[in-house]
Amino acid sequence: MNAKLKKLWSDAREAFWLLPALVVAGGIVLAVVLVNVDRSARIPAWLVEGGWLYNGGATGARTLLGAVASSTIGVAGTVFSITIAALSLAAGQMGPRLLRNFVRDRGNQATLGMLLGTFCYALVVLRSVRGQEEGLFIPHLALGGATLLAFGCVGMLVYFVGHVAGRINVDTVIDLVSEDMRIAISRSTDGVDPLFPPPQAFWRGATTIADQRRGYLQHLDAGTLADRAAANGVAIRLLVRPGSYVFPGAPIALVVGSAGNADDVRQAIRAATALGGQRTSEDDLEYAVRQLVEVGVRALSPGINDPYTAVSVIDRLGSALCDLVGVRLPSGVLARDGRPVLVVPPVDYDGLVDAMFHMIRQNADGSPAVLIRIVDVLTAVAACERLPQRQATLRRHAQLVLDAGRRTIGSRDDLQDLELRIDEFERELASVPAADAHGAAADA
Repeated sequence: MNAKLKKLWSDAREAFWLLPALVVAGGIVLAVVLVNVDRSARIPAWLVEGGWLYNGGATGARTLLGAVASSTIGVAGTVFSITIAALSLAAGQMGPRLLRNFVRDRGNQATLGMLLGTFCYALVVLRSVRGQEEGLFIPHLALGGATLLAFGCVGMLVYFVGHVAGRINVDTVIDLVSEDMRIAISRSTDGVDPLFPPPQAFWRGATTIADQRRGYLQHLDAGTLADRAAANGVAIRLLVRPGSYVFPGAPIALVVGSAGNADDVRQAIRAATALGGQRTSEDDLEYAVRQLVEVGVRALSPGINDPYTAVSVIDRLGSALCDLVGVRLPSGVLARDGRPVLVVPPVDYDGLVDAMFHMIRQNADGSPAVLIRIVDVLTAVAACERLPQRQATLRRHAQLVLDAGRRTIGSRDDLQDLELRIDEFERELASVPAADAHGAAADA
């Protein structure tokens, strides 16, 4: 899919207004249809006379519709005002970037749509009611629909209160964000054997392509860009990847091949990339990780001081690393006809683990419980990770935790406990058989 269209589709799916707008439009259409059915006089008399539908006069109909309209719009305003206040408090504890998860939540959108859709439905039906002096017309079926929608709004209100109360719970937020991270990891690892990038000498004398745009690279249509590069007989090395910030006038790519195709390559890169004002987790694996890390870092701040939340975050990070066991991360190289034509900076295992643990460790100085938990998680991952390069990464982070503990932990007993966990980590790592040469080379 073209990067611009992909960005448009992604923005539409995450837009808070789209689902409520569709529900409001559906409410208006439903009101018009039911009023027209009432005008056609096809409603069986026994439904009205038997009390299944509204059987009162025009004044009562207007009162009923007015009550439905005023109550639904009032409840919508009050409920969402309280919600914004609750989310503001949650953002202070878990981070403002996580508000996107609340904004794109379908339960919140459906509740707002139901309340506003019922309000618009009642208004449309209300304008069709006529008294005796205006030419009597009472839309019995539409009034019955308004009553049902009002009961539906009551049910949605009960659901919404419980839904929001659960969503601002920190453990629920951590689960949601960790699920985003798991999906991002699954999307990034397509199971295809990675290709080795060309040597550095391959790019000697390459033409530099600059970009005058600015913003975060949100979407990259790598397949189309590789096709365009092959058609132009060039090889492109992008200097940015999804999540990188593009600075105006800064180099964005190197091109090896015909210099006369530089303008075509520049246009191909612009068509295959979509920029925005903020990072997204759809194509940006590290950002999905950093969202979860932000919750842990804020929990360790002096104003909050909640190590239990940080421990919960660390557990999810360890689970993600276990998901990566035996999975080859993409090398960022795309080839056509056996020739590499596009190289994108990859997300490697080293960088991913750094993004997971560096900031948490740096903010956990003097917190033995958090430092010990990091080592426990590294031990659990080391128990199943066989690739030597990845084992070296885990060992490096365990040593960093030990150094931090020796520098900041004042209690000798706590420090001794940390050192014992480090010893257990080393024993676990030594007991795991190393991968064969092919497996190790594939992950390099």
